[in-house]
Amino acid sequence: MTGPGSSGNDETAIAGSHVQVVIMRSPANFQLGQVVATPGALQALADAMQEPTAVLVRHCLGDWGEVDAEDWEANNRAVIERDRLLSVYPLPNRETVCVITEGDRSITTILLPSEY
Repeated sequence: MTGPGSSGNDETAIAGSHVQVVIMRSPANFQLGQVVATPGALQALADAMQEPTAVLVRHCLGDWGEVDAEDWEANNRAVIERDRLLSVYPLPNRETVCVITEGDRSITTILLPSEY
């Protein structure tokens, strides 16, 4: 178990139980809004035996995947300024999916790069 501030995460174990509460604190945390995915993205994730939540968690925690340094910094600013966010994640089956959250945080879409 780590203490507050050790890596941006706080973990608290409830004494005498097997329940552990993990609170993730990151400047990149933001609302996803309604989450939707295209059929192509869902198929690519299924073919790679990946759940959509795997890429959503990375996206929500500010791990933007394989974007260049300029886009990484733009995403970091966009979290604060409420602009559009774009993440790109290669999958084990050599497919790639993108995750886009709109600036107003009303919707997050998982899609293939060809559907962008």
